Amino acid sequence: MFSNLNLNQIVVMIVPLLFSVTIHEVAHGYVALRMGDHTARLAGRLTLNPIKHLDFFGSLLLPLILKLTGSPIIFGYAKPVPVNFSNLRDVRKGTIYVSSAGVLANFILALLSGILFQILTRYKFLWQTSFFSPFIMDLYSMLFYSVIINLILAIFNLIPIPPLDGSKILAMCLPTSLRMQYARLERYGMIIIIFLLLTNLLDKLLSFFLTPMFDILLGR
Repeated sequence: MFSNLNLNQIVVMIVPLLFSVTIHEVAHGYVALRMGDHTARLAGRLTLNPIKHLDFFGSLLLPLILKLTGSPIIFGYAKPVPVNFSNLRDVRKGTIYVSSAGVLANFILALLSGILFQILTRYKFLWQTSFFSPFIMDLYSMLFYSVIINLILAIFNLIPIPPLDGSKILAMCLPTSLRMQYARLERYGMIIIIFLLLTNLLDKLLSFFLTPMFDILLGR
């Protein structure tokens, strides 16, 4: 899917990636604000300026490393928006809403990108030979990558491994005693994720959910 990328393809992949991770984090901060926590706003993180959210390794270097090493999964992340969950008016409900916000934002972006991608596909004969064809082709590629990147971000973040969003949602559904024990897994979270990546177990898990979604949104 991502084989034989040239410089232009890397650019049209990085742009939707930066936009997607930015929207993901802003969604967390905005919902937190609505639920009573002003931490993200005070930190200047409720902005669509990607520079404010950029993590050099997670937003740029990691996706390139994954590509160059032949990883079947290409994804990245931004600096997490700071949220003080104890400030939320309803901690349990607020944590679920805040943690779900980024995932929901990615699903919405994937849906919108898929709709626009299929519209451009259907009317390809109108713009393919026009003066604006190179620019529209770049947009077409960005929409393609946007669908893929946003779906991967959404499904990946739903995995209930701390500190991913899915773990916070699951934690709020557990009894308090189990919640504390479950939270202790966070120190091993990245080790577990790296293990799943290296063994291709993560690829198999994600592909099970992602493949039919790709087919629907890309009109295959």
